[in-house]
Amino acid sequence: MPLLAFIVIAGSAGAQTTAPAAPVPAAQPPAEIQQILQLMQTPQVKEWMAAQTNAAPPAVSDDAGQMSVLSDLVDHARRHVDTVSDAAMDLPEEVGDASEIVEREIAPSGWWLVATKVLVLFLAGAAAELLLRLIVPRLRIRRVDGEVVTVAHHAAANLLYRIVPAIVFAVATLVPLLMFSWPPVTRSMAIAIAIALIVARFTIAFGRLLVALVTLPRADGERDVSRAQALFWFRRCAIFVIYFAFGWAAIQLMVPLGFSAGARYFIAYVLGIGLFLIASEAVWSRPSEEGQRSAGLSWGLTLYFALLWVLWVTGFNLLLWIGIYSVLLPRALAVATLAVRSLHQAEAGFLAKRRIAAALLDRGVRAIIITAAAVWFGRMLGFAADRMAMGETMLDRLTRGAIGGIVILLAADLLWHLARAYINGKLDDSRIDGAVTDEEKARRARLQTLLPIFRNILAVVIAVIAVLMVLAGLGIQIAPLIAGAGVVGVAVGFGAQAIVKDVISGMFYLWDDAFRVGEYIESGSHKGVVESFSLRSVKLRHHRGPLTTVPFGELGAIKNLNRDWTIDKISLNVTYDTDLVKAKKVIKQIGQQLLENPEFGPHIIETLKMKGVEQFGEFAIEIRLSMMTKPGEQFVIRRNALAMIRNAFKENGIEFAVPTVQVSGEGRETEARAAAARQIMQRPDAASEPAS
Repeated sequence: MPLLAFIVIAGSAGAQTTAPAAPVPAAQPPAEIQQILQLMQTPQVKEWMAAQTNAAPPAVSDDAGQMSVLSDLVDHARRHVDTVSDAAMDLPEEVGDASEIVEREIAPSGWWLVATKVLVLFLAGAAAELLLRLIVPRLRIRRVDGEVVTVAHHAAANLLYRIVPAIVFAVATLVPLLMFSWPPVTRSMAIAIAIALIVARFTIAFGRLLVALVTLPRADGERDVSRAQALFWFRRCAIFVIYFAFGWAAIQLMVPLGFSAGARYFIAYVLGIGLFLIASEAVWSRPSEEGQRSAGLSWGLTLYFALLWVLWVTGFNLLLWIGIYSVLLPRALAVATLAVRSLHQAEAGFLAKRRIAAALLDRGVRAIIITAAAVWFGRMLGFAADRMAMGETMLDRLTRGAIGGIVILLAADLLWHLARAYINGKLDDSRIDGAVTDEEKARRARLQTLLPIFRNILAVVIAVIAVLMVLAGLGIQIAPLIAGAGVVGVAVGFGAQAIVKDVISGMFYLWDDAFRVGEYIESGSHKGVVESFSLRSVKLRHHRGPLTTVPFGELGAIKNLNRDWTIDKISLNVTYDTDLVKAKKVIKQIGQQLLENPEFGPHIIETLKMKGVEQFGEFAIEIRLSMMTKPGEQFVIRRNALAMIRNAFKENGIEFAVPTVQVSGEGRETEARAAAARQIMQRPDAASEPAS
């Protein structure tokens, strides 16, 4: 809806500012006037006038200056309204004079010939476009759930289907304008009509293209904007622009017909009421997702449009354009971003896998919109391009610096988004889990480590350079600022030695390729998997879950457990009667089975083998086994190898030795009975007891 308000005011303001004064036939000045002009050419008079022009104006206080500015604004508004009111009273007389001018010009050629030329001008573009559509086959369509959807989601196909007919229409419309011989006033009318027709046709073409873009289904089948809502705003905006285009043509036609500036203002304001009504109708009939519209918002927008119209009529152009831009720019940028995003998210879209093109189109469109808005704003306030480029007043310099600063910031924004899109694309394409070979995995891990840091540094560099260029464009001396920043940097460096140490240490760690994202490292009491970096610290995820942020200056010596290869050693205890040759063969077979396993084999560099007897223990023979695997894979292979060894030893009669305690017990029961008998005989009452 804010877009409609902008078109209302922008169109009428354009009519106001672009219409030149009507030419007045030159007449021979009286003799007295000729004498005055001759006197003004004498050296004495020129010198006196130059001295008066260069004389300094009297100084005024700030309060008086502010009151003078307000008084000038009020006087300007009153004079503007008076001019328009007087022109409205004189409008019938000016219409009569314009009719006489038209009669005098068209009479020699005849009304029928001029009418035929104008009719050809109106119909040439439509006829050429119709012929094109008859020659070129129409784009096929298909239906999905009862809704018509074009099969061409590709941007080039949509652009070709929407824009090429409009170009043909424009070229065909210009042919009668160049081919026929037009009288002066009629030529001005024909040019204005041709421009209005071309603007109207391109408005329809671009509007339909935008509707097709913003209603493209995403990969999940959903749409950001419903087709009914997009068509509603397209139709209102198209009516708005077409109404404005022909209204502008009518205002431009009044110039060669001799209408005064006040009369042109009056007609433009009357036409602006029609634009205001179209905008208000769109506000009150706009579609709503919930099915209910907020009456307060509708009344607020209507009053806002009315206020802009009043500001335009009273001549307060600065407030007018501030009000226009406050509602126009956010909405225009949102529509542009939505169109690019829909095109990017479409399943078969042109930008689906083109990150650089998507960023360039998105930020480029935003840059064009904002730059055009800034230049047009300066022009509407009376700052022409030559004045902004060559003017030396404070206002000229500030305006030139502000517009230049906007361009610099937009260029920096575009550069940053292009660089970020490229870096993010590289990060997505270099995921470690998609690597095929070890060299590829190492290269991707290095990219995953260095690119995020480079991206952060690049963002800081672009931001600092852009800000310095903007300040320089505004006339601010940046040399003292840079020198002061250097002094402050030295002071901060001395006061923050630990931070400087961390940053420099991190640079050297990365330079030495000491570790990468995804690797398991140990450093002093810190250990874990490297998750991410910053300029000052590294984040380590412990295998039990805790995340530790360690400054680079505290790392010291680093043990990297994920580089190249790792050797895993296994110790087994077997009994002294074990056949060691047989045990070695069994272990060799197990190593071969591990090597042939599709799950473990790719990760084994040297398979499991028996190295020999490590030592003779008190209860067993200790044998040593080893294997070389890729880093991080040894744990799973070791567990499976131990399970296979246990089963294979059991099948081949090889026993594991365990510590035991053996007590010799030969004749133990006899001795126990004898000892018990002796104890019984030694008791005092044993002889008196009867035998049982």
